[in-house]
Parts: sequence; structure tokens; C-alpha cells
Amino acid sequence: MPVIDDDAAIEQLLRGSRTVAIVGLSDKPYRDSFVIARYLLSHGYTIYPVNPAVDSVLGLPSYPDLGSIGAPPDIVDVFRRPEHVPQVAEEAVAVGARALWFQLGVTHPEASLFASTHGLQVVEDRCIMVEHRRLLL
Repeated sequence: MPVIDDDAAIEQLLRGSRTVAIVGLSDKPYRDSFVIARYLLSHGYTIYPVNPAVDSVLGLPSYPDLGSIGAPPDIVDVFRRPEHVPQVAEEAVAVGARALWFQLGVTHPEASLFASTHGLQVVEDRCIMVEHRRLLL
């Protein structure tokens, strides 16, 4: 399964998903990850902050890693530098996530291939908030 790059598939993924684990979610309101998490919450998604450096974000407990959440998220949204992406892809596969989403500026061909060959849908170099606004509103 290659990287998803067509509007219909992205729209279907967003409509069919309810839970989003945001890896690298910051507790700083001016950071993109915080703005996007708040947006997703306001549109009915359940958010799991994943950041070992903070205790909570937006009133939600922050988890040190994907395995600590206790349930597989529909989408793992990644706000980490590309060198950290392979580990996140491995964790996403291990916990049974349905999709791996790399935010704007984040690509990693090897991690994408790993995730897709293990059955995850992969979206690269796109903002989940921008795509949601564009395709669902």
C-alpha cells in the first residue's frame, strides 16, 4: 500500500477515524501541534497526546509512547523530526494503529514503506487540520 496521495482516500481516512494520537504534541499554545490538537478536539476527535516531556496537554494526560495509551489509535499524527520517524512507525505498527500521518515537512521513505507493508495507511507531508478543513467542511 503506497503513500496515500488522493483526496478521496484522505477524506475516507478522516471520516472513518475517531481517535488521533499526536506524537510530539506540545503544551505550548503557540505551537502548531497544540493548535491542531485543539482543532481536532473541537471537531469530535478523541486526542491522545504522546510526549514524555509533559504531563498533560489541553487537560488530557500525556503518554510517554504509543504503547502506553492502552488502545490502538485510528491515526498516529507525527510532529517529530524525520530521524525519529522510524521509531514512531515501529510503535504505530506494534500498537495496531490504522494510519500513520506525517505533518507538513515530514517525510521518511523507509518508515513509510515499513508502515505500509505492515498494513497502515500512510499520509506524508500534509497537515491533518488543513486536509480536514479542505475535504470535510
